[in-house]
Amino acid sequence: MEIIKEYIKNIYPEQYEKVYADVNSLIDKWKSKDFKDYPWINQNDVVLITYGDAIFNENEKSLETLAKFLKNYAKECINIVHLLPICPYTSDDGFSVVDFRQVDQKLGDWEDVKNLGEDFDLMLDAVINHVSKSSVYFQEFLNSNPKYKNFFIEADPSLDYSKVTRPRTLPLLTEFQTKDGISNIWTTFSDDQIDLNYKEPQVLLEVLDILLFYAEMGARFTRLDAVGFIWKELESSCMHLPQTHEIIKLARAVINACAPGANIITETNVAHKENISYFGNGYDEAALVYQFPLPPLTLYSFITGNAEKLTDWAMSLEETTSATSFFNFLASHDGIGLRPTEGILSDDDRNLLLEETQRKGGLIGWRNLPDGSKTAYELNINYMDAISEPEDADEERCKKTLAAHAILLSLAGMPAIYYHSLFGSRNNRKEAIESGINRRINREKLEFDTLVKECNTEGSLRNIVFEGIKNMLKVRRNNPAFSPNAKQEILKLDKRLFALKRGEKNKVLTIINVSAENVEIEKEIQGINLITGKKINGNLKLEPYEFYWIQIEEE
Repeated sequence: MEIIKEYIKNIYPEQYEKVYADVNSLIDKWKSKDFKDYPWINQNDVVLITYGDAIFNENEKSLETLAKFLKNYAKECINIVHLLPICPYTSDDGFSVVDFRQVDQKLGDWEDVKNLGEDFDLMLDAVINHVSKSSVYFQEFLNSNPKYKNFFIEADPSLDYSKVTRPRTLPLLTEFQTKDGISNIWTTFSDDQIDLNYKEPQVLLEVLDILLFYAEMGARFTRLDAVGFIWKELESSCMHLPQTHEIIKLARAVINACAPGANIITETNVAHKENISYFGNGYDEAALVYQFPLPPLTLYSFITGNAEKLTDWAMSLEETTSATSFFNFLASHDGIGLRPTEGILSDDDRNLLLEETQRKGGLIGWRNLPDGSKTAYELNINYMDAISEPEDADEERCKKTLAAHAILLSLAGMPAIYYHSLFGSRNNRKEAIESGINRRINREKLEFDTLVKECNTEGSLRNIVFEGIKNMLKVRRNNPAFSPNAKQEILKLDKRLFALKRGEKNKVLTIINVSAENVEIEKEIQGINLITGKKINGNLKLEPYEFYWIQIEEE
């Protein structure tokens, strides 16, 4: 427990004894609970990222519908379900939480969550930077309840906030009428997302209690949303401050003391060096961090037909420790972030991504810079549409989609697949435009019977993608060379190819053609094609967007 005391001392140097006593009381409250002891991740672990109501059926709770679909059609290839925010909310499609301890009744209740957890491990969202203005916390603050007096950040609008990192183009401060008068409150993301004040120890204690509650509800993984913003200091960027890292270390230590095997994942859509800082020393902070450069670099490779920048970046990655891993993904509920490409892609490269996104029906999300100007923050587009041409036939779209996912599923780390990627969805531009919410271009809800029919219609777009990815996952999950921490060697074979070896003795050679050209490898390769089961002996010729997973003979 000394390490917990040290973390608390680093966060609250003047109050640490009282806070330490409170944290110990919290641990005593939870450690007698019956938590499941999860093993560390392996090649069997594959995550589906989904909303609780991503699949719906009339007159049925959507968590029941989701569970029914996944149990019947995806259980052989998916074992972890990441439920995006499931709490009652007022805006931002779930990310403005009213009550952290309740399930939105449109989705179901905690019994439905636990029932899903009987067949799948769970990853839950902890949206802990902010709360809805309709939450009890903030309503009591407005009513001048002394218990909540310091739960939020009252700011002086006359001060200089120009150094504060902005993820949006909305105002940083929002004016509210309280019982005692007008207050300007810190609102990083919107006027309905009120930032919590972690300088108040009671806020941290409340959040730690919530994280342990999620573990009790079955969360093998808890995702800390927008966690880089949680500590604020004037005259700073208010991002990745030392106290933020200490809070995450404390959260990990407290969870480990009560629920061994439950893990924290940090979501920080920033430049790569800042992102991986959340690994800490490799044992004391996040167990997994999002691999944010992967989506834009994979997209860039397919747009240009050139994998060199993806290859160079992958070669620069350092091995993680035995207690940490990357959380690899291509698509998510958010857009494709551009900040992670800083130092990797040039301005011209990023401009190409912007132009291609708009040409293919996508939209652009913007953020404010300290000088008051705007810059592109993310690409809002369905990933299949992003890597394909508008005139592509379905067969071509499928080839590109499966090739892109071969990259995702080959790299060291735990793979996560967004539900629209698994189901071969397209842009939902109409809803994005009508709602004014760009991200809804890739958040469409799917009717159960229609989805089942389309996924089972042989030769359809959904069917080819769904069955293709499922087959890849089944192959991957049977091979220890794909274990998240297995050795990885990136290869340079041809600028049009992304290639790597995974594993120790029985290695898997992955080769993906990201171009529209035929590519021949003038090197003798011997092994078994894991996708087809056929033997390979000699030179390889890859058609456009073709990929190979080859179990190679020992060298």
